[in-house]
Amino acid sequence: MQDVVNVGVTVTFMRMTAPPVEAAPALPPGAEVVHVKKCSVGFYRYLYNTVGADYVWWLRRTVPDQQLARILASPAVAIYVLYQDGEPAGFYELDSGRWPSVNLGYFGLMPHAVGTGMGHAFLRHAVDFVWRARPQAMMVNTCTGDHPRALPGYKRAGFRVVREEFERWDIPLSLGLTIPERLILRQG
Repeated sequence: MQDVVNVGVTVTFMRMTAPPVEAAPALPPGAEVVHVKKCSVGFYRYLYNTVGADYVWWLRRTVPDQQLARILASPAVAIYVLYQDGEPAGFYELDSGRWPSVNLGYFGLMPHAVGTGMGHAFLRHAVDFVWRARPQAMMVNTCTGDHPRALPGYKRAGFRVVREEFERWDIPLSLGLTIPERLILRQG
């Protein structure tokens, strides 16, 4: 019996070298973005696991709590949470550890917020926040396991494709993730 599922995804690496010129859309009424200055491991796992459950977000699920706590405590890592009427609706994670470039490590909406029209405004919040610090570049990657609107959304926000790579992931079954059939690699 195999203890992993073999998954194949195409990862698209993207980069932005100048801030967008068009005005950012406003967040909807009742929405606000909050910087979580001391994000706990438990809250982070709630955000990551809830946002990423349908999109094969698995890597951080395998990181031990102590290691994740060190990542979250790094001055280069920042967590921002989108709240809609007081309830978490999404989050993003920035990593400026390779300054003068900033990586948008994770970005997404909670399942109840997907399709509500706030994704672009939330993404522009992240983009505009980063560009206020005047980096040389902002990077993000997405893959065929992510929401189908992720890649077009990043392009709309001003990111350009740098390269695409096929990756094979061996995802532990113990994580209990539902893997879309279209991503499963068949042996044989």
